Amino acid sequence: MRVALIQMNSQDSPEANLREASRLIEVAASEGADLAALPELFTYLGPSAEHPRIAEAIPGRTTDDLSALAEKHRMYILGGSFLEQVPGEPRFYNTSTFFDRSGRLIAKYRKIHLFDVDLPGQAPYRESATVAAGAEVVTADTEFGRIGMTICYDLRFPELYRALASQGAELIFVPAAFTLHTGKDHWEVLLRARAIENQVFVVAPAQVGPHPPGRECYGNSLIADPWGTVIARSPNPVGVTVTTLDLAYQKKVRLELPALAHRRRELLS
Repeated sequence: MRVALIQMNSQDSPEANLREASRLIEVAASEGADLAALPELFTYLGPSAEHPRIAEAIPGRTTDDLSALAEKHRMYILGGSFLEQVPGEPRFYNTSTFFDRSGRLIAKYRKIHLFDVDLPGQAPYRESATVAAGAEVVTADTEFGRIGMTICYDLRFPELYRALASQGAELIFVPAAFTLHTGKDHWEVLLRARAIENQVFVVAPAQVGPHPPGRECYGNSLIADPWGTVIARSPNPVGVTVTTLDLAYQKKVRLELPALAHRRRELLS
C-alpha cells in the first residue's frame, strides 16, 4: 500500500489552499500513491473571526473537489479536516473526511477533543470558541483493512486510539496542525506511542510553518509502523512524501508480541 503524506503551509485564503491541496494530490498520484492524506484545517488557517465565512456544509465545494480527485486518480483520499457548517448550529465542527477510489465519501469524523490553551508568547487559542466537539468514534473498511480517524489534539488521549484498535483499526490517521511549541517535544513521541500501544500504522500529515494570526506549526509529518519505527518523515518544506506500508508486517508484530490479546478488559474500562 503506497501512502502519500501531504505537508502544507495553509494560510487564510481557502481558494489558494484548495488549489495547493489539489496540486499536491496530483503529485501524490504521479508517484503511484494508493492513498493521499492531507493535514488538519487544510482549507484555512487564520483568525477565528472568519470561521462563519469559510465554514461549509458536507457535501459542499471541498468534498466535491476531493471526491473528483479520488475518482480521477482511483485513489483513497483523507481530506485532512476543515470547518463543517451544520444548519441551525451556532458553532462548527472540525471534520475529517475519507473517500474511496470511486470518489465516494465513506467516513466522516468530527474532532472529539478541542484544543484550548495559553502558550507563552502567543495569543490564547480557544478552539471551542467556534468549534463544537464531536461524539463518535469512526472507522471505515477499505481493501487494505480497517482505518480509524482522529485529528491533532486527539493524539493526547490514548483511550480514543484503544477504542479504534478495539474496533479493528489497523491504520489510524492523525491529520494535524500541531504547534511548534509543543510539537518539538511531544509530536513524535506521542505518535510512536500510539502506534506501539495499539500495534497499528499511524499516518500523520501535518501543517508546517507560520500562519495568521502569528502562530506556527511544527510540521514533521510522519508514518510510524506497528513497532513504533518511523518509516517516513517529511522535511520541513511543503511537499509530498510517499512510502509503502507492509501490511503483512503488522500481522507479524501482533503474532510475536500479542499485547492486545493480553488486555484485562474485566479490570479496565
